[in-house]
Amino acid sequence: MGAVVGTLTMQTKTRRPSRDKADDDLEMTMVCHRPEGLDQLEAQTNFSKRELQVLYRGFKNECPSGVVNEETFKQIYSQFFPHGDASTYAHYLFNAFDTAQSGIIKFEDFVTALSILLRGSITEKLQWTFNLYDINRDGYINKEEMTDIVRAIYDMMGKYTYPALKTDAHKQHVDAFFQKMDKNRDGVVTIDEFIYSCQEGILHTQEHCHPCRYPGQIRLGRLPVGLPLRLLPKRQLVQNAACPHY
Repeated sequence: MGAVVGTLTMQTKTRRPSRDKADDDLEMTMVCHRPEGLDQLEAQTNFSKRELQVLYRGFKNECPSGVVNEETFKQIYSQFFPHGDASTYAHYLFNAFDTAQSGIIKFEDFVTALSILLRGSITEKLQWTFNLYDINRDGYINKEEMTDIVRAIYDMMGKYTYPALKTDAHKQHVDAFFQKMDKNRDGVVTIDEFIYSCQEGILHTQEHCHPCRYPGQIRLGRLPVGLPLRLLPKRQLVQNAACPHY
C-alpha cells in the first residue's frame, strides 16, 4: 500500500448555453458544500481533531469546491499510469469512495475511507475491499465482477507488467481467486468467505487477498486504491495507503 503523490487540478468548464436542472443542482452542491463538524468526524474516524484540521486544509487547498467529481478523479488517477488506461479502475474506485452514490466525493467520504485504509482493523480493510469488488452492491462477488476488476487493473497497468501477461491471464487469476474464496462452490463469494479466506491467507503468504497476486503469475504490487495523497500534508507519514490488504 505505497503512498501515491499527485497533483489535483480543478479545471473550470465553459458553461454550455443550456444545462438541465440536475447539472445546475450538482454545481450548486459542489460550490456550497461544507463538511460536517470536527467533533462528529472525530467520533466517526480514527483521526484526532487536529489531524482532521490538517487534512481538511490540504483537501480544501486542492479542492476549492470541497468535493471531487468522477471526471476529476479519473484525470488525477490517469497521471500515475501514463502507459495504461486507468479510467475503468478509477470508476470502480470512485464508486467505492462515493458510498452515497451522489456523484461526488466529499471531505467526509475522503477521511472516512482514509481512516479505514490507514488505521482500520484488518476486518474493516477487507470489508472496504469487498465493497470495491462488489460492483453491483448486491452483497456478493461473482466471476463477472471479478473479471471486470482484473481487466481494469490490466488496462491500468498497460504493457509495463512483469512478467509479460498471457492472453488468458485474467481468467487464470479469476479462477484462482474463486478456487480460494468460494468455499461452498456456489459461484459467488460472500463477505464472510472473503474475510475468512483473506485472514487465512494473511497467516500464510497473503497471496490471495488481492486478485492479481498469485504464485507464478503477475504481481501487480501495491495498487493505489485511494485518492492521490497530495491531499494529505507532506509531512504526514503515509504507509500502506493504497492496497487495503497489506
